[in-house]
Amino acid sequence: METRKGEVRLAGEPVGIVEELDDDVRFTYLSQWLQRSDAVPISVTMPLRPEPYVSKGLHPFFENLLPEGWLLEISSKTLKVSKEDAFGLLLATCGDCVGAVEVIPAESGDR
Repeated sequence: METRKGEVRLAGEPVGIVEELDDDVRFTYLSQWLQRSDAVPISVTMPLRPEPYVSKGLHPFFENLLPEGWLLEISSKTLKVSKEDAFGLLLATCGDCVGAVEVIPAESGDR
């Protein structure tokens, strides 16, 4: 199975990569972001650090970006992404989500 990845941006700036690894999801801050003097974390639950954050399924921060209720129903049907595919929904719906964080699908060969 090909690894699905997303580039995580904060206010339009690339800050990290989120990747699906079998049952786990890994988020890693980009070294370029960590080296910036104005770098801030995407969430208080994910402070800046070079080590990746690994969780079973989506980390709660990313899960909270997903549509819910009637919007989940519409998004799932319109985008043809299963409601059970949280990572697929993240990539399909969070390129323009509320707030400063965006998740853009990344090519498998990137980073």
